[in-house]
Amino acid sequence: MKTIAVYPGSFDPPTYGHLDIVDRSSRVFSRVIVAVARNIRKNVLFTTSERMEMLRKLTRSYSNVEIDSFRGLLVDYARDKGAHVVVRGLRAISDFEYEFQMAHMNKKLAPEVDTVFMMTGERYSYISSNIVKEIAGFGGKIDDLVPPMVREQVLRKIRKGK
Repeated sequence: MKTIAVYPGSFDPPTYGHLDIVDRSSRVFSRVIVAVARNIRKNVLFTTSERMEMLRKLTRSYSNVEIDSFRGLLVDYARDKGAHVVVRGLRAISDFEYEFQMAHMNKKLAPEVDTVFMMTGERYSYISSNIVKEIAGFGGKIDDLVPPMVREQVLRKIRKGK
């Protein structure tokens, strides 16, 4: 049975934690769609196109991973793609409360779509896109948090903003 999973997020920027979830999801599901949210309320550093391009480059070695974007309800997007699974990464207990609420709401809206939680690998449990942007903004090193290509793009964006 082929199972299509959607891994949604802002990915602003993509981190090693995100890539850990992509890698592990690619080994569990037949097809993984990494879906970049276009209608996020966050203050983003990168455009949707820039985030998608970074993710395409970072995941090109996975034959069953594709990069896309979506606007609106995640469950509507999942249905449109024929996906029955949403993958969410968890770093800490604090993530679980929000994700638990979202999983139940998604189940109410689309009973045929299940949410699968994956614990981010221990070495990535403290990484978030917001932390990466904050550290970089203050001139700190982000080498262990994001791939080199992402690091360069983050630093370039931050330098432009100053």
